[in-house]
Amino acid sequence: MRTLNLPFFIAKRIHFGDDNRRRVSRPAVRIAMWGIAVGLAVMIITLAIVMGFKQEVRNKIVGFSSHIQVTRFDNNSTYEMRPLVISDSMIHALSNISGVRHVQRFATKAGIIKTENDFQGVVFKGIDSQFDWNFFNKNMVEGKRFSTNDTTPSNRVVISKKIASLLHLKLHDSFIAYFVQERIRARKFVVSGIYSTDFGQFDKLFILADMRTVQRLNEWENVEVSGLEISITDFNRLDSVGDRVYFKVANRFDVNGAPFYSQTIKDLNPQLFAWLGLFDMNVWVILGLMMAVSGFVMISGLLILILERTNMIGILKAMGSTNWDIRKIFLYHSCFLIGKGMLWGNIIGITFCLLQLYTHIIPLDATNYYVSSVPIELNIPTLFVLNAIVFLLSTLILVAPSYLITKISPASAIRYE
Repeated sequence: MRTLNLPFFIAKRIHFGDDNRRRVSRPAVRIAMWGIAVGLAVMIITLAIVMGFKQEVRNKIVGFSSHIQVTRFDNNSTYEMRPLVISDSMIHALSNISGVRHVQRFATKAGIIKTENDFQGVVFKGIDSQFDWNFFNKNMVEGKRFSTNDTTPSNRVVISKKIASLLHLKLHDSFIAYFVQERIRARKFVVSGIYSTDFGQFDKLFILADMRTVQRLNEWENVEVSGLEISITDFNRLDSVGDRVYFKVANRFDVNGAPFYSQTIKDLNPQLFAWLGLFDMNVWVILGLMMAVSGFVMISGLLILILERTNMIGILKAMGSTNWDIRKIFLYHSCFLIGKGMLWGNIIGITFCLLQLYTHIIPLDATNYYVSSVPIELNIPTLFVLNAIVFLLSTLILVAPSYLITKISPASAIRYE
């Protein structure tokens, strides 16, 4: 025969009984419940926005530079890199590293675009047939990507909407780019596509071009490139995969004796990732404040419940109930309130996130925030962990205030009105 959990039974009768609806404490109980609901909703929204923002910005940085780069080891930090000869066996070895998704060659060349009325310094990023177009396909606003082959260089390029706006260029327009070397060289290009990522720092800089064209501008052989870009399957494994790539290329040289060197996207853009790291501190501050406010409201509600039922506490003590059993009654009752508040908090928070995710009702200035609307990233495991932590902390916070029950004398409590 199953043993009756008397504190739980009494707490359920108190919480769900009709008598509870006529109590003076009902407004305080509602305030406590909605305090939990609003607090949890704010936490969910905060986490979703911060995770979404970090994900969006990080994806854009990676989209332009990939997760890991293998280049020549020297002190040149410009886009005028010295060449490397990277063999197919090296690419095959890097592709077989656990966590690596894609490996591709690239070459860069700095230049100046000159139109009738304007000019702009840019970087031509040369790509070949192995280039992963997924990122730029998602951000293509006009036209299409150009095709490459291993023989004939193409003069087709993909430029950003930012560059097109600055230089008054449209789809299929042609322009002249100048390259300063021992002598100034000029090349004519045709706009094949226009992309926009809202990441002004990079949109204003990069133009995608045929690698054969960039190699000729650099006066390189067909086997010479600026380096390799390596994409990985999981950003959380960036450091571990980066270490494997580093040890794979460390102390290795190409056929011309040039040493290899690898860097992760964090090494290439330390300021941007340090800035993104500051958001983690903001999240903890907001979560802490919301938890403190919710906890204070719940404590106030619990104390009101205890004071209102002082007479019942005295009767239970007179009948032999222990202080801990009576405390459990009010803790169970509080758990019902916390659960109901968390249910509404999840409904409010997730509804807002889904609304923003699919309708983009809250816009942002892309010039300052790198995104055109408030980004949202709903992560189910994170939601479960957040709910579990909120429930446990809210319950533990109430253990100490429930100690007030031990100070109530049965004789005076029974006479309490």
